[in-house]
Amino acid sequence: MEVTQVFDRPASRAFYSVAGRLLFVESLNLQLRNSIELLFSGWQLTPVSQPDKSPDIRISFFCGDKQPDIPNNLNQFEIAGGGQCCTGDGELYLALRGALLHLRETRPVEVDVWIVDLPGPNDPLLPTLTSFATCAALRRFGMFDMHSAGVIDPRGDKGVLIVGPSGSGKSTLALQLASAGWPYLSDDELLLSMVDGAVQARGFRSFFAVHNGDPVKDCFEPDLAMGLKRASQASPGLMLFTSLNGLSKSEVRKLTQAESMMRLIRACPWASYDCSISVANFEVLSALVRQTVAFELFAGSDLLQPAYAAELLTELS
Repeated sequence: MEVTQVFDRPASRAFYSVAGRLLFVESLNLQLRNSIELLFSGWQLTPVSQPDKSPDIRISFFCGDKQPDIPNNLNQFEIAGGGQCCTGDGELYLALRGALLHLRETRPVEVDVWIVDLPGPNDPLLPTLTSFATCAALRRFGMFDMHSAGVIDPRGDKGVLIVGPSGSGKSTLALQLASAGWPYLSDDELLLSMVDGAVQARGFRSFFAVHNGDPVKDCFEPDLAMGLKRASQASPGLMLFTSLNGLSKSEVRKLTQAESMMRLIRACPWASYDCSISVANFEVLSALVRQTVAFELFAGSDLLQPAYAAELLTELS
């Protein structure tokens, strides 16, 4: 992250690229510098030292500065986690635990993030706000975030999306498949976009977070820690909507397109919340349903057996 001087105030700034889009990230509070740099290093974004074009997205972080008032004429609604979202007139506000995020659909897209105090190392507030700021801006360029793991079937290079909430076994299943030689995209979050008339899935988070019997998840990058193969993107051909059944044997049920779409909507709440891009987001989800075969997977402990997960998915596809 480059450090520069702006109006006699120290600032940190950095450029990143993803799918041809250039992000400019800055903070006028140097205490945020290491935290922001660490967060962005855990995502599959490419640092750019000398950009050759103007940024598409500008994200600015402030700590302790006065926050603007949210206009009264916007649509307001509650979101998961106790936050409040307001949208309208090309703007989006997200208020969460005293922090505020403000997105403006300008060129470049501008996102300002205010926090009252610097959060502690185990406080999820800054990661939540930073992830939302980045994903909300990328949605303006046709890249839509989804809570899902992704791997690639090595037989035909088709992507497999493993969709489910936290605790549904996404990371564990993705790690089992990656260990069996399936290239992986991510264990938790993907970016979906249309490329040449087909949906492409791109990894967003680079590290895995897996429970190993302890309350706190182990975080590691499988390509570095285990020599496993990471891929940047894939065209999905199979979707699994996972949940744990608490049994020794896994069960699967094929889903209709309507059932698959309903589950995707639950997995992608911002397709409904973020009204400005909801039509385009739903179009990508609809295309994904048509492009893939979908199953509901009730995961049992047999998926922890070496190579069994790969055998099961080979049968489904």
